[in-house]
Amino acid sequence: METWLVACLGNPGKDYQGHRHSVGFVVGEELARRQGLGKPRAKYRGALWTCSYHGKEVLVLLPQTYMNLSGRSVVEAAGGHRIPIKHILAVHDDVELPFGEVRLKEGGGLGGHNGLRSMEQSLGSREFFRVRVGVGRPDNPRIDLADYVLSRFSEPAHEVRAMVARAADLVEEWLAEHAEITCPD
Repeated sequence: METWLVACLGNPGKDYQGHRHSVGFVVGEELARRQGLGKPRAKYRGALWTCSYHGKEVLVLLPQTYMNLSGRSVVEAAGGHRIPIKHILAVHDDVELPFGEVRLKEGGGLGGHNGLRSMEQSLGSREFFRVRVGVGRPDNPRIDLADYVLSRFSEPAHEVRAMVARAADLVEEWLAEHAEITCPD
């Protein structure tokens, strides 16, 4: 059975909930909510949901290793299911995109993102797919970029929810190109 992996990047714990850098987690939680998957199980150093898509297994993984070590969780899940690199999609924050913009990308540069760098180091390739979730840059250039991404969204909550929904839609579109969705009730 073919298996697909959606690795939703962020930092674990209540201290990081709602932070720009953890928007991947929010997208993963939205995907699980849409499919009625309930609580994740702890596996591969992460929070894991599993869903069947017409003979294909889809894993939605939220690594609990912190962003800079995300690759360790991802490589364990990929190795445990023999998932090829082209069946892996990372969902992550991107400061190079304006707030609210989401884009699908295949392979390429890492944009200075430590979670993607960790995935490349662990997987031995950067040719996995990505959903880039635009969190923008601070308006004030004196604000440290690391402090900015490790802060909560200042934009209205309904705009953040809409961005998360667009990112989840893009993940589902990517999966639909490869397999029709038939998750169990």
